[in-house]
This record gives sequence, structure tokens and C-alpha cells, in this order.
Amino acid sequence: MSVPKEKAHLARTLGLWSTIALVVGGVIGSGIFLKPSLMASQLGSPLLLLFVWILAGVITLFGALSNAEVAAMIPETGGQYIFFKKMYGDFVAFLYGWSAFIVINTAGVASIAYVAGTYAEYYISLPRFSIEVEQAVYLYIPGIGRIYPLVNIGVKLFTIGIVLILTFINYRSTKAGAGLQVLFTLIKVASIMLLIFGIFTIGDGSPNNYVTSAATAPEGWALVLAIVAALSGAFWGYDGWNNITFVAGEIKNPQQNIVKSLLIGLLSCIVIYALIIMAYLFVMDISAIASASFVASDAAQLAMGGIGGALIALLVIFSGIGSTNANIMATARVTFAMAQEKRFFSWTANIHPAFQTPANALALHAIWTCLLVLSGSFDMLTDMLIFVSWLFYGLSAFGVFVLRKKMPDAHRPYKVWGYPFVPATFVIITFFFLILTLANDITNYLTGRAPIINSLFGLLLVVLGTPLYFYFKKKERQ
Repeated sequence: MSVPKEKAHLARTLGLWSTIALVVGGVIGSGIFLKPSLMASQLGSPLLLLFVWILAGVITLFGALSNAEVAAMIPETGGQYIFFKKMYGDFVAFLYGWSAFIVINTAGVASIAYVAGTYAEYYISLPRFSIEVEQAVYLYIPGIGRIYPLVNIGVKLFTIGIVLILTFINYRSTKAGAGLQVLFTLIKVASIMLLIFGIFTIGDGSPNNYVTSAATAPEGWALVLAIVAALSGAFWGYDGWNNITFVAGEIKNPQQNIVKSLLIGLLSCIVIYALIIMAYLFVMDISAIASASFVASDAAQLAMGGIGGALIALLVIFSGIGSTNANIMATARVTFAMAQEKRFFSWTANIHPAFQTPANALALHAIWTCLLVLSGSFDMLTDMLIFVSWLFYGLSAFGVFVLRKKMPDAHRPYKVWGYPFVPATFVIITFFFLILTLANDITNYLTGRAPIINSLFGLLLVVLGTPLYFYFKKKERQ
């Protein structure tokens, strides 16, 4: 049983290595192992594929460094929820916290764990209904589209098992969750390096793959839209870096360790992703990558035979589990912080008396995450959460300017490098990315290429939080 505490504080138990592991483990999950196929089909160019992954990493780093100034200035558990409250007031802060719960964090956990469950089928055959049954049951949302809950039911149940087990571990101990994260991150990074080394040294590759484009490569305005769509996939690959801000109140020496962990962690991810894309291209041309069901396993199998494919499938499972754990450990803290501020259901502010963890918030997140796993597809979940995430990332970076004006004399242990160029560039890029993504989604839905307008669905879930905000405000006054 959890017991409430007035503004109870979680212990500062996370050191630099744990926080770096949280960044790397939170970022390297499913994106690099699944998204390159779709991105290759969109771009049709190997050099553009590599460029988009690096560009997405640099843009993400700009946003992370902008957020780091605020995180070092306000090192409190709750991350961007607390930041938005200082920047824009209660309403925007609540909408972010609600969005983090209803879309960003829970859909992120669902998507990452879903990929781990998908790759488990490399070893075991999971049950599923016939296509007729899968398509017969759906939820229609007027003006938005349809979602199909029974598709890949075996994978979804396996995924739910991953979510529940990892939630149980983090429910019982923050240190156990962090220790597990360090272990998974070390295994993941070491395995990726071995994979890259194996492909380049054992694989029978061709340098021509790096310069040979597909016959259907887009041009002109179509190329611009293709790059925007591909960036969405790459941004998903880098998502999770902000987990570090959610547990700022549990980090030792946060003013230094937050900045160091973001810089070291994201630069490591950019290098690792670039090497992985180059490894894929060494043994597969852009058309082969575009048609691959599981590009990572296919590349490993081409280079090292069947054992290579099996190894990378296992790697993806471990990577997905590690990234799922990082997100579970960090993201429930937003709901916890909102409840402490009486902006969410009060029972989610309870700290477990024995385990000293935000137990009820973790349990609530697990339940909603499992429902998202059942109700959505991988692409729908990732696309809508990236759209909503980047809406708030842009607001957060703009908030650097807001706080410099509102709180000019506040102590800033770290000031964003390249101010004002870095945060301004990030805000401008984010604005155009969101506009073009929305246009792309609507076009794909109207032309029958997608069953749902993912970005609008995400916005709908965000807007549903508005009446809840006024409910909690009224309850607070009473």
C-alpha cells in the first residue's frame, strides 16, 4: 500500500554513469532497427538516408542542449512539466503533463516494447487471428480514421508482458531499475559494436551501395516532403533523450551531470546510428533496405549467415527491453510531479513506504500503456507521439528565451552553447517540421495510403485534457 506525503521528495541516487545509461538506453531502442526500411523507401537515396539520420541527431542535440539550460537551472523531478509551469503557467504545464501521460510517454513505451515483441517472432511463432477477423474489429473516429486492436494480437500480448515485468521491477526499486538499465545499455552498445565490426570485416559488401540510388527516388517538392517524412522516423530513433529531465530530482550533482549525460549520450547515439546505417548499406543497396521486413537481422544474415540474423534479433529484443525500462523508470515521474502539485489525481502522488518509488504513478502508466498496445499499430503510435512530442520540444526550446526574460537574475549553472542561434534554429526547424508533417498526414489519409491521420489523432488526445485542467483547478479552489 502506498502512503501520501506532502511534497515528498525522491532520493538522489542516480550518478553520472546511470544518467548516461538512461540517455543512451532511452534513445537506442527500436528506431534504428525498424525505421530505416520505411525511410529508404521514402528517400530512395543511400546518401540521403545517412544524411537524415545525422541531421536528425544534430537537430535533437540542439533541442537537448536548450533543455539542459532549464534542467540545470530547475533540477526537480517532473522535468518538462515543471519547466512549462515556470515558462507559460499552469495551463500549458498541465496540457504537457496530460500529453506526456496520454500520448508521449505511454505510447513511447508501448511502441518500443512492441518492437521487442515483434522481433521475438524470430525465435517463436506468436498466435494471431486471420486477416478477416483482424480487419472486422475496428474503432472509427470521425474525421481522424480507424484503428484495429486485434492486429498482431500475439505480439501485443507478449509486449504487454514486457511492460508489466519491467514496471514491477521499477515499482519495487529505483536503484534496481537503474542498475538493470546500466546492464542493458552495456550489453546493447557492446553488441552493436560487434555487429558493425562483423558486417564490415566478414560481410561481402559493395561500396557502390553508398552512391547507387533507387530508380524511384523523389525529386523537387516530393523530395522535400520525403525528407520531412523520413525525419519523423529518425526523430523517433532519437526520442527518449529527455528522460533525464524527468528524474532530475533523483540525480546526484544535477547541475553538472544533466548536461554531461545529454552531451555524451546523444553524441554517442549519433555516431552509433551513423555506423549502423553505413553497415546496412555496406551489404544491402537502398532498394533491398526499403523492402526488408527486419533490416537489422537481414543485414546481419547477409554478412554472417544465419547466426548473424539470430544475434541481431536477440540484440533488438535486449535493446527494446532496455529502452522500455529506461522510459518506464523515468516517465511516470511527470504524473507523480503533477499530482504533487494537485494537478492530477492525488493518489498518483503517493510514494511507496517500503520501496520509496512513485508506485501508483507507475501502475497507472502500465495500465494505460497496455491499452495503447492493444488499441494501436506501431506506425500509428510512433507517428502521433513524435508529432505531439516535437510540439512541446519546440515550446520548451522557446521557453529558454521566455525564462531569460522572466528570470534574468536566476542562477544558471549551464547556459546553452551558441545562444541565441541554437535554440532559435531548433524552434524554427520544429515549426516547419510540424506544419509539413500535418500536411503529409492529411494527404496520405485522403489518398488512402494511411487509415488514420496520426498527427490529428495525437492532437485530439491532447485537447481532451482541457476539461480535466478546469476540473482540477475547481477542485483545488474547493
